[in-house]
Order: sequence, then C-alpha cells, then structure tokens
Amino acid sequence: MNWLRRILLVVLAFVAGNAMADVGLIRHKSAWSVEETMSRAEQIVKERGFTIFAMVDHAKGGASVGDELRPTQLLIFGNPKGGTPFMQCAQTVGIDLPLKILVWQDAAGQVWLGYNDPEWIARRHRVPKCPAAAKISKGMADLVDAILKK
Repeated sequence: MNWLRRILLVVLAFVAGNAMADVGLIRHKSAWSVEETMSRAEQIVKERGFTIFAMVDHAKGGASVGDELRPTQLLIFGNPKGGTPFMQCAQTVGIDLPLKILVWQDAAGQVWLGYNDPEWIARRHRVPKCPAAAKISKGMADLVDAILKK
C-alpha cells in the first residue's frame, strides 16, 4: 500500500505543478503566425502610445547556441501613466513591469498570445484592490482584442 501512496503523491505533485504553471497567465489563440501576430502587436502598441523597450526572439536566441525552439517572441512595452500608479500601490510591482506579451507556437502548431494578468500581479504583491491594476487589466484586454481581431 505504501508504493500506491507514493505513486499517488507523485501524480498529484505533477498535476499541481502543471496547474500552477498557468496561474496568472492569460492566453488567447491567434489565427496568424507568430511573426504576423507579433507584427500586429508592435503596430497596435505603438499606435496606442506605448513605448516599446525590447523585442526578444527566443527561438533566434536558442539557434545562436545550436538549440531549437519553436517560434517564441516576447514584446516588452509600457507607459509610465499606467505603470507608476500601479507601483504606487506596491513598489515591488516593478519586478513585473514593464508589461509583456509573449507569442508562441505550441507543439501542435497553434499560435498563442499570452500575458500576465495585471490583477493577478496585484494579488501577488498584496495590493488586490489597487485601482491601477483593474485599469491596466481592461487596457490589456482591449489591446489583445485589437491585436487578434480579424
């Protein structure tokens, strides 16, 4: 019976670990390639007055050291008008800012766009009632809707 208990604990730990991996991550399917989705994201982010700080091509980085990775790109952007009030609620929010959008292709070929839920970030930093989090959350949802709109 002891071996059965150990197997059950291993299975439960695996399931819990996989469930936790997505906590705070909002993901949406994209109808376009990683490159097209990211191009749309860059254009709309700029149109909405955000500053783009960096674009990271993780697959290209992997290739530079001889490793393969499915297409995966990260856009880092922000605006102090939203970020500063969020950090006024808790300065530690700065570890999660600027905002980020990750676009990746999964093993089945589906392209996804994901980002950290600003309200989850607020809970993480123990300021769940920070008004800036709700405002940024709505803004991110609107931004993503525009990026993925057909």
